[in-house]
Amino acid sequence: QVQLHESGGGLVQAGGSLRLSCAASGRGFSWYAMGWFRQAPGKERDFVAGIDRSGVVTRYVDSVKGRFTISRDGAKNTVYLQMNSLKPEDTAVYYCAAQHTVFRAYDPAGKYDYWGQGTQVTVSS
Repeated sequence: QVQLHESGGGLVQAGGSLRLSCAASGRGFSWYAMGWFRQAPGKERDFVAGIDRSGVVTRYVDSVKGRFTISRDGAKNTVYLQMNSLKPEDTAVYYCAAQHTVFRAYDPAGKYDYWGQGTQVTVSS
């Protein structure tokens, strides 16, 4: 069982930066690939970025490539999403999620086993 807690959201002007954190508690953080998703009002929840267990392989949706960076710190059981050059269209609730990948390859589009409660990011124009 893994519990995920996001933090770091807030209100920022366009062009600004935020760093989201997702702290994991419970057993086996290193067993899980991690993903960040976002859901804007009236829209579906979409994949934003993902990182495998080793921290070597990362994936991004095209709209954030070059602006967002996902990373993880095993010693702190935390995954981060550094968001730069923010745009109003990045406004959404951001969620982190964990995918157990000890016996399978990381699939960013696959099923995630645990989810956090979300943190609001609002980018003003």
